[in-house]
Amino acid sequence: MIGLPLVNRFVIAERAVRTAAPHQLLDAVRRVLVEQYAADSVELFMADYGLTVLQPVSVLPHTMEPVSVHNSPEGRAFGAQEPFVEDAPGGGSVRAHLPVSVRGDRLGVLSVVLPGGDHVRGCLAELAEIAEVLGREVVVAERDTDLYLQARRKDRLTLAAEMQWQLLPGRSCTRPEYELGAQLEPAYAIFGDNFDWSATAEHLMLYVTNGMGEGIEASLLTNLAINALRNARRAGLPISDQAALADQAVYAQYRGECYLSMLMFDFELATGRAWVVDAGSPQMLRLRAGSVERVELEAQLPLGMFEETDYVAQEFRVEPGDRLLFVSDGVYAVASPKGEAYGDAALARAIQATRLLPAAEVPRAVLRELTGHRGRPVPDDDALVVCLDWLGR
Repeated sequence: MIGLPLVNRFVIAERAVRTAAPHQLLDAVRRVLVEQYAADSVELFMADYGLTVLQPVSVLPHTMEPVSVHNSPEGRAFGAQEPFVEDAPGGGSVRAHLPVSVRGDRLGVLSVVLPGGDHVRGCLAELAEIAEVLGREVVVAERDTDLYLQARRKDRLTLAAEMQWQLLPGRSCTRPEYELGAQLEPAYAIFGDNFDWSATAEHLMLYVTNGMGEGIEASLLTNLAINALRNARRAGLPISDQAALADQAVYAQYRGECYLSMLMFDFELATGRAWVVDAGSPQMLRLRAGSVERVELEAQLPLGMFEETDYVAQEFRVEPGDRLLFVSDGVYAVASPKGEAYGDAALARAIQATRLLPAAEVPRAVLRELTGHRGRPVPDDDALVVCLDWLGR
């Protein structure tokens, strides 16, 4: 079987993954890699919601320990989004760690123990493709099984956090024109902050929400607003009308007692022209040519504060090489023990310090810096960071 042409065994592997039952994807990958690639062992690790560990995919009771995202071979492959090969214990074999991603959304790592030498060099690129196929099938399988969602949590989610995570489009996305990354903290007990995005051939629409309240009430408010925006967006309406319809939906439910702040963007991929509705407190900072500055926008009323508010889209432009960071008040307003707000100077320093990181890694790095600035591990509010690297056409 090992002597089959490479293309044939890849097709066999792809078919095995594609036809496996949703809860048996790892079993299918393990079986075909043992048969076709002489693998000794195969394990799948999923990144947890806090992006701190890689959790093994297994049925309860779990017998394998999670590994760190930051200082492990698996974490190295996850962070670099490149295969990483190390010697396996015992000699003669190697362990290949392969990123499992879908269109830039980093899901986890597939770790495979293989014979060393020319064997692994000859099949590493193909194994990386199989890991990518597995990633796509995991995303599809999550409609039918909780196995992979369970593997993403090292702690139990609050109900509010469960509702919020189910709203999100992913945590990162890559296209030729841009790269996106986003992170919410505290990951297992978030309240009302949220982000959303949607792309077509010509446009990227991006939404950054600063929620109001706590717990289930905050989550219900955000769910209503996000779904109202999606309903308007899918009807083909411009962002100003999307904001107006979401505003009406929230006001009709809460009569002004609850509302939420939002930044809404419509980027034209071909030109870098963008339209924005600034409906509240999230802020935008831009790293351009080595300098960080806050982008001042025309402030408008939060969604749902008053009945039938009219919204106007403001135009601005992004240039190739621009990095935009969008942050909630749980980031820029956080005070240090000495009373200095994070957004005064520390946030700009964090943006400079992370300028060489890819967009997908920036939000988590900025939030780590925020924890140090705050001086205590437990935050008082949601913290949301979204990073957009504009590459242009």
